[in-house]
Amino acid sequence: MTSDLLALAAIVLWSSLATLGVALAQVPPFLLTGAGLLIGSLIALPLSGFDIRRWRVPLPTLAVGAGGLFGYHFLLFMGLRTAPPVQANLVNYLWPLGMVVLAPLFLPGMRVRAGHVAAALLGFAGAATAILGRAGGGASLLAGGFRWGYVFAFAAALSWACYSLMTRRLPRFPTAAVGGFAAIAGALALLCHAVLEPRASLSPAQWGLLALLGLGPLGGAFFLWDAALKRGDPRRIGLLAFLTPLLSTSLLMAVHHQRPDASIVAATLMIVGAALWGSRIRAAG
Repeated sequence: MTSDLLALAAIVLWSSLATLGVALAQVPPFLLTGAGLLIGSLIALPLSGFDIRRWRVPLPTLAVGAGGLFGYHFLLFMGLRTAPPVQANLVNYLWPLGMVVLAPLFLPGMRVRAGHVAAALLGFAGAATAILGRAGGGASLLAGGFRWGYVFAFAAALSWACYSLMTRRLPRFPTAAVGGFAAIAGALALLCHAVLEPRASLSPAQWGLLALLGLGPLGGAFFLWDAALKRGDPRRIGLLAFLTPLLSTSLLMAVHHQRPDASIVAATLMIVGAALWGSRIRAAG
């Protein structure tokens, strides 16, 4: 299906986020996000025939779009700052599960069968295996006790799941309008950088990597994701999204010349199995 291919393309781009993030580790996170989103927003120019008037959408749509992009990244970075990053990232990857189980609340007439929930839980287990296995095996979710960062990470997951589903409830808008969402979210992230982070001077090499970040996981992926959600079943797309941590971890290992271990193999089987299982469930609604 076209929607599956578009979603997979977005997932592939998102899988490069961790690798590029490691390469840009010296860049403050809100500066990284703000610059990346602003660069990514430029993709909308050719999509709109270089006419930004075609980015115009009703104010509620703009609030959901810009708020979703900014809110997710703000909450995620707060979570990563105030809780162990591996565990916080795992909590963040509850968002595909959220897309599956929350679909009926946002999309009238769409039901979630027990098989959808079971497949989503299997997919999350695969994501957990990929992340925790990479972290050294058996890292406890609450290692070191409770952290408020887990609340931020859960709120990030909930916000992205709700954003993804809300775009189906809003009056139809052109995918090019995502450029406006990204531009406003990027400006808000740069404002957070100015208030919360020390100033930083970037090298030409870092600006080059930021351009890749903006054209890929912080830009192009959002346009592909929006196009996929407009065409496909969010329950299926949510299951496919569990491939993100698996591909991300695999890419990191490849870049650092590490061989896949048993946890990656197990995660692959669980995530691919969950996606295939979910795709065979008869659609309801």
